[in-house]
Amino acid sequence: MGTARCAGRAPDAACPPPSPVLAGAHTAGRVTVTGDQVRYSWPGISFEGRFRGTGVGIVLDDAVNDYDVHLDGGLVATLVTPGRTTHWLTGLPDGRHTVRLVKRTESTWTAGAFGGFVPAPGGRILDPPRPRTRQIEFIGDSNTAGYGNMSTTRECTDEEVTRRTNTDLTFAARTARRLGADYQVNAYSGLGMVRNYGGHSPGTSYRTYYERALLADDGDVWARPATWRPQLVVVALGANDFSTALGPDEPWTPESLVTAYREAYHGFLDTLRARYGRATTIVVMATALPNTTDFAEAAERVARERVARGDDRIRYWYHDNAGVDLLGCHWHLSLRDHQLTADRLGAYLDTLPLRW
Repeated sequence: MGTARCAGRAPDAACPPPSPVLAGAHTAGRVTVTGDQVRYSWPGISFEGRFRGTGVGIVLDDAVNDYDVHLDGGLVATLVTPGRTTHWLTGLPDGRHTVRLVKRTESTWTAGAFGGFVPAPGGRILDPPRPRTRQIEFIGDSNTAGYGNMSTTRECTDEEVTRRTNTDLTFAARTARRLGADYQVNAYSGLGMVRNYGGHSPGTSYRTYYERALLADDGDVWARPATWRPQLVVVALGANDFSTALGPDEPWTPESLVTAYREAYHGFLDTLRARYGRATTIVVMATALPNTTDFAEAAERVARERVARGDDRIRYWYHDNAGVDLLGCHWHLSLRDHQLTADRLGAYLDTLPLRW
């Protein structure tokens, strides 16, 4: 058997050595192997395992993020900033079980670490679930990440935003589960295609971080396995570019911002095409903004221009936000809104000739 290769690397460049952690856990998320752990930053990272016995331990080292734990398909625990620990599920009927750990929260400035599943005495970890044939990558900002989506009030402190965020209940995660797909939620709150919310952090944008596995590590590049080639990519970037007024020190006029956005979007789509090939369907997704139509119009124009150039697997989907209550923190999508969006996106995807 030949040496496994990493996508996007030179033909003679081997992937990093496999992690013993991932010998017993399946993930589709962006992880970096570090000794006997895997580390990660993006929201929605999940690990799925199988075991035989009366219990299982979940090895973690993360004092920042929150996690949900599912056993045999049902939610059994929420771990709030667990720290360095092994969380045990015990007293189970002796037999085969499934376990799933999912990172609920964003952590753009630090990385979490997972050390694997370990069996209770007398049990053993089984081979993990097989990767799903269908793969979807979601690219976006706070709404894709699920910012404050579990809140029932729009006013939230920073602490409340974190505790009330659950990426596993976003429209992205719900859509992927409906389609039976492995997925990544590569979302970063507050960032746009060229301009960030309120003009903050000038000189950076979502594109600054897209290639990374560990967001806080300048220059980090995810060693993408050749097995990650999603048939569908949904890009939802632009709300932060256009939802706030330009400041006097920013380098754009409203017109030049639209031009810069379109040019950057085309470059980003070029990156996705080079990475995943022409068979992948890319959905350019836009949502309604209360103060401008620039986002929707610019995104639609980008999609039209790509199709005119012969890229017939680019699609445009507009969500007008009809019926949403925006009861999440700071007027973000609520759990109800995420389900509504997932239903509408799913109905739209059903109309596409996806190459599963």
